[in-house]
Amino acid sequence: MQNFRQFEVGPDPFGRKFQVWFKWLQTAISIRGSDTVDVKFVLENEQAGSAQKTIALPHADLVALSRETGRQMDDPWCSRLAALHLVHLVETGEDMEKDVVAVAPASLKQYAEELARQELNAA
Repeated sequence: MQNFRQFEVGPDPFGRKFQVWFKWLQTAISIRGSDTVDVKFVLENEQAGSAQKTIALPHADLVALSRETGRQMDDPWCSRLAALHLVHLVETGEDMEKDVVAVAPASLKQYAEELARQELNAA
């Protein structure tokens, strides 16, 4: 995913598609006392209305993954990782009732691998 700022996702388990907008990225220790990088998105659908989802990327896992992959940890990379998790949430319906969703280390690694493949194909 190259454009994490605005994209369409779906269908969800009910067949709905959502328009998604990136809202912000910030270090959560300043807002929640959590050692995560939080990425907030707004989702809109005519039937379902709008919702906001914050994807919490554990900082220690991001640092380890950055070292392991040799990929610089920067805002666009974190935002794309979060966007891929949001796609997973919408398409599976998993954790859609939550406003803040933390990403498990195994999922984070899977998303990083997917982004690396996308970046290689785009080159």
